[in-house]
Amino acid sequence: QVQLVESGGGLVQAGGSLRLSCAASGSIFGINAMGWYRQAPGKQRELVASITSGGGTNYADSVKGRFTISRDNAKNTVDLQMNSLKPEDTAVYYCRAEGLFVRDTIRSFTSWGQGTQVTVSS
Repeated sequence: QVQLVESGGGLVQAGGSLRLSCAASGSIFGINAMGWYRQAPGKQRELVASITSGGGTNYADSVKGRFTISRDNAKNTVDLQMNSLKPEDTAVYYCRAEGLFVRDTIRSFTSWGQGTQVTVSS
């Protein structure tokens, strides 16, 4: 399968910035969409931002203008630059990727990272 490893979470004051990174590894044939989701305590997991292999992006309304998603197709990585952070951005952030991998034949995959905590203090 394909493994995702996230890094870059932490504690920051409101108005500050953080950058999350996610690296995919395994017998990857190709990755279509990559994205970041988040889950706050007592809430459903929600999409934050996603990006296609062609660079098309999609953002949750709550983060538009503050967050920027980017990816490096050659390195199979995706980053999330988070600026002007608010206390309501506090959550566990998860990386997600879907695409194709090789195991005897070409197969599809959807993988999630283990999550990284982002805490924004007021």
